[in-house]
Amino acid sequence: MLIKANPGQVSYGESIGILLLETFSPFIPGDVGNASTYSFPVRYKRVEGLTFDRLLAKDPELKELILEAGHDLVREGVKAITGDCGYMAMFQKEIAHELNVPVFLSSLLQLPFMSSMLGPHEKIGIICSHAGHFDYDLINGMGIEVDRDKICVAGMEHQEHFRLAAHVENGELDPDIAEQEALSVATSLVDKYPDIKMLLLECSSLPPYGAAIQQATGLPVFDYISMINYVHTAVVKTRYQGFM
Repeated sequence: MLIKANPGQVSYGESIGILLLETFSPFIPGDVGNASTYSFPVRYKRVEGLTFDRLLAKDPELKELILEAGHDLVREGVKAITGDCGYMAMFQKEIAHELNVPVFLSSLLQLPFMSSMLGPHEKIGIICSHAGHFDYDLINGMGIEVDRDKICVAGMEHQEHFRLAAHVENGELDPDIAEQEALSVATSLVDKYPDIKMLLLECSSLPPYGAAIQQATGLPVFDYISMINYVHTAVVKTRYQGFM
């Protein structure tokens, strides 16, 4: 079988392209920004000028920066593109329209799938980086219709160690402390809303603590990594071997 090179591509076998903020934070295993999180190769692209503060300010000039980086990733051979901050989702429709690979910039894109598995009185608990910045307009802008009565939101903004690492960007993280903080938020949310039947960890830095949260709550836990793994299995199918 003859295999031809793609123009502009100098490495191969990286299925998911990941757009990265300009940030100063250690990304531990389980974080979107740590390549050892995945059982398959990924390709990272740092977007110069893309900061958390500019995303929170909804700076429209960021769209071109993200789009340029997305085009670079496509030329480099990735089969789908995500990011390491859910606030990139304000450009979800525009970036997906411009690029010729699947684009999935927010873990919140899993909400319709999750909602379809709920009973009429059951709810989804969402844990995000900062509840004060949780934006239903952002969700609607992605084309997702959400019944707000089905959603219960809690943020990590009052957890001091997480706040310093993720918001202040002091460059330090103790995973054990951060896990205890995430557990505290998750268990408090479930205690407050006993109708919660599944959890979504919205922030890309929270997946490392998903297993501990599931053990403590007994609930299914969705996050950025569950989404990325799911898309990977769609764009890179495997042949099955077994016996009858």
